[in-house]
Amino acid sequence: MLKINNLHINYGGIKAVRGINLTIEDNKIVTLIGANGAGKSSTLRAIMGLVKKGEGTVKYNDENITDLSTVDIVKKGIVLVPEGRHVFPNLTVEENLILGAYTINDKEAIKNNMAQVYEIFPRLKERHWQKAGTLSGGEQQMLAVGRALMIKPKVLMMDEPSLGLAPILVKEIFDIIKTINEQGNTILLVEQNAKKALEIAHYGYVLETGELKLEGTGQELLNDSRVQEAYLGEAR
Repeated sequence: MLKINNLHINYGGIKAVRGINLTIEDNKIVTLIGANGAGKSSTLRAIMGLVKKGEGTVKYNDENITDLSTVDIVKKGIVLVPEGRHVFPNLTVEENLILGAYTINDKEAIKNNMAQVYEIFPRLKERHWQKAGTLSGGEQQMLAVGRALMIKPKVLMMDEPSLGLAPILVKEIFDIIKTINEQGNTILLVEQNAKKALEIAHYGYVLETGELKLEGTGQELLNDSRVQEAYLGEAR
């Protein structure tokens, strides 16, 4: 279980995140929704040690990992798929995947993990020789997720995985997220496509200007008139 308690994040004089508490239970999909600038991405980056926390703690299985380096957090099995994919464009699909396994020294384990990634993403296997920069946006997103899966993470955090994708690919990405979860991965998902995120989430949090305003099961939030009006384009 991943627990975030009283998290504060400051950028100069700007309070980006103010005292939020999150619980991400094992083998669940938990989503964090909110408008642009709400502090969603900052929260993920703070968990990974990529931005400084002004206050608060991050615990994983009751171990305090608040001040660990990003590399040590990855070694604990917590991985972030960043917004914008950030694949290495001049390297092949396979080379990108190998880089995702940088904490693993066992070549056989890397080979087995790659085979499992190719099983989830057969399109990547077909294009294993192709440079990542020549892939479509959807294929690059698959590669970014596959690269994160190369260390067999226990907690997979995803930042806007559907951003900029065609509707048919959005459905495919969310189906893949469900499949990854069903295989035993805990997922913390940040998404602006609130409807899709809440449809697959076991639990969700609504973040507004750095503060948590609502929380509940995915279905509870889908049925909440405040969420419908603010994030789903509906009103009662």
